Amino acid sequence: MIGSTRSVRVWAHARPADLRKGYDGLYGLVTEGMARDPLSGDLFLFVNRERTRAKVLLWDGTGLCIYQKRLEEGRFASLWKKDEQEVALTVSELALFLEGSKLVGKIVLSPEIYVHRPLDARRHDG
Repeated sequence: MIGSTRSVRVWAHARPADLRKGYDGLYGLVTEGMARDPLSGDLFLFVNRERTRAKVLLWDGTGLCIYQKRLEEGRFASLWKKDEQEVALTVSELALFLEGSKLVGKIVLSPEIYVHRPLDARRHDG
């Protein structure tokens, strides 16, 4: 499975994608359709109209990689509403999605993305 010890964001392209697209086509969907940087190290999930095939595009630091999966039975869960452009997932949610887990409701389990802020000196009363 795709994994990392660092914080990785997953962006699901909410509209069906033509999965005949390769590196350049998916790169274009990320830059133009999602207004994101494919070279950021984030993962980008694409699913076909029937939700039987999925591709994940990622930059591993040396080049673009495409991981793909075709379900032999059933469909991938529908993670988005019709009017959404993209959906943010965790790597764990992506793994469950690719394993064919059913969607039972999204519960936020992960903390917000950490933003480093300097300590306020007034809070320390020595």
